[in-house]
Amino acid sequence: MHPRNKHNDGYRFDELIKACPELEQKLITTPAGTTSIQFSDSISVKLLNKALLKSEYNVSFWELADGYLCPPIPGRIDYLHYIADLLATTYQTKVKKLKQRKVCGLDIGCGASLIYPLLGQQAYGWQFVGSDINLASINASELLIKANQLTSTIEVRHQRNSHDIFNGVIKAGEYYDFTMCNPPFHRSANEAMSGSQRKLNNLAKNQLKRSNKQEQPKSELNFSGKSNELWCEGGESAFIRKMITESKQYAQQCYWFTSLVAKKENLPAIKKALKNANVTQQKIINMTQGQKITRVVCWTYQAVEAAKTINHV
Repeated sequence: MHPRNKHNDGYRFDELIKACPELEQKLITTPAGTTSIQFSDSISVKLLNKALLKSEYNVSFWELADGYLCPPIPGRIDYLHYIADLLATTYQTKVKKLKQRKVCGLDIGCGASLIYPLLGQQAYGWQFVGSDINLASINASELLIKANQLTSTIEVRHQRNSHDIFNGVIKAGEYYDFTMCNPPFHRSANEAMSGSQRKLNNLAKNQLKRSNKQEQPKSELNFSGKSNELWCEGGESAFIRKMITESKQYAQQCYWFTSLVAKKENLPAIKKALKNANVTQQKIINMTQGQKITRVVCWTYQAVEAAKTINHV
């Protein structure tokens, strides 16, 4: 993971159970003798997130209703750390000095967890606007904002048109240092369901193999999610290409547009869309977590001076 990621050395469960005592009942001992949780159990994962947010990021209140995507915090904060590097490079400053700037980000599809705005505000002091097409997610996010007294730094907006991304969200006269997005991965509801079940089966199989316990996989998915979180017509590639096309209208209102890209095979079509959009500069950032590699595609229409190094500290 990123050099600044607090979770590079694993979880400090002794500290986490102080922040969230309920987590202690969900702890297990692995065959190697280490403390962990059953990551196929949605309740355990939610309690872990709750403990991490309170212990490591000063988010005193966080709840997530059943049926919504439960985000893995180490991976989510990684995305933000790489955006910080990108901004430090762009503004020719050190990352720690970004906290002195009034950096503002736009999270497309903030969801009910509001995870990127919460982490970005607490880790870097950035301001955020989050958008989502699901009104229930917006209402849940507003509760998190109020409960954590962040109404002056985080705002959420309901995207009323499911065919739009930036339209109807970015207002006239606004300026963002960056946008970010974890786009819908699948192309259909059936594909999303089969993909989620495959993840569950693999996760449960690996855990059973390590523990030698003859238990059946739980049917509830800790990575479940609403339809708008999991799939859209054309999947990830179509969503990002639409985002690129629409971003041209806001070329002077945002410095860097970014999005996660889960499937490597989608990169050629995305790069072609960037070329057709006549962007000034584009970057592909690789994020590694264990054996998993996720990419962040970044593009801008504004002048960018080549930086000598990326400042991680």
